[in-house]
Amino acid sequence: MQSNVLSREELVKRVNAARETGARIVLANGCFDVLHVGHVRYLAGARELGDVLVVGINSDEQVALQKGAARPVLPAAERAEIVAALEPVTYVTIFNEPTVEELLLTLKPDVHAKGTDYTTDTVPERNVVRSYGGQVAIVGDPKDHSTSEIIARLGGANG
Repeated sequence: MQSNVLSREELVKRVNAARETGARIVLANGCFDVLHVGHVRYLAGARELGDVLVVGINSDEQVALQKGAARPVLPAAERAEIVAALEPVTYVTIFNEPTVEELLLTLKPDVHAKGTDYTTDTVPERNVVRSYGGQVAIVGDPKDHSTSEIIARLGGANG
């Protein structure tokens, strides 16, 4: 079975090939540490916006910087494999930059999908997306689900 967890170089090749056939490319991103229904709904909503859904997953180093030393719970390779197994997801890549801006500029997706904890005017990368003619979209259900809260309920570190 061919993996859809790709290096950036291979991802660029696949996205460019899909784009040549007229596919609409969507990029979603996040930590995806301890997958929950909010993640699933976010990714399903993102896929509805296009033909190819690329998911950028924050590296372990970046998750620890953003969420605290006790995070991530699962290593990046495992988080990527789990997300890649979800039906809406076409490709997954792990990125080590503090923001998704470099990945956006490399892939230039038609749509950058973010969760409902943002508005199109508060997405940090909105100007980068607009700079190449892309669109920012808000998808998923209300932000009623939290990995940090799940970890706390389990009695673990809350990051």
